[in-house]
Amino acid sequence: QVQLVESGGGLVQAGGSLRLSCAASGSIDNVIAWYRQAPGKQREFVAVIRSNGTPDYADSVRGRFTISRDNTRNTVYLQMNSLKPEDTAVYYCAVYGIGNYDQSTSYSHWGQGTQVTVSS
Repeated sequence: QVQLVESGGGLVQAGGSLRLSCAASGSIDNVIAWYRQAPGKQREFVAVIRSNGTPDYADSVRGRFTISRDNTRNTVYLQMNSLKPEDTAVYYCAVYGIGNYDQSTSYSHWGQGTQVTVSS
């Protein structure tokens, strides 16, 4: 059973950048997504990368965030640029199971999350 560990979160000023990593305990040549959850809000889709490397993004992050993968390192990345205070959340990576990519119920394995805080 694959285990996921996120890292790279932290405190950054608005307009700054962070790169999150999602390291898997085994091969992750399947679909992987990033989600985030802010206090008092539902977990929301951020980005997904398919097995062939094709990405997709939530409208709120498109043009600012980039998802990528390195299958040789069993790692998926989320490069976040031009960060805004509303990006503040715990960020999770997840392995796709079945269903729509933008629904959290479609994912079978989740990491513990990494906190991202953007100050204004």
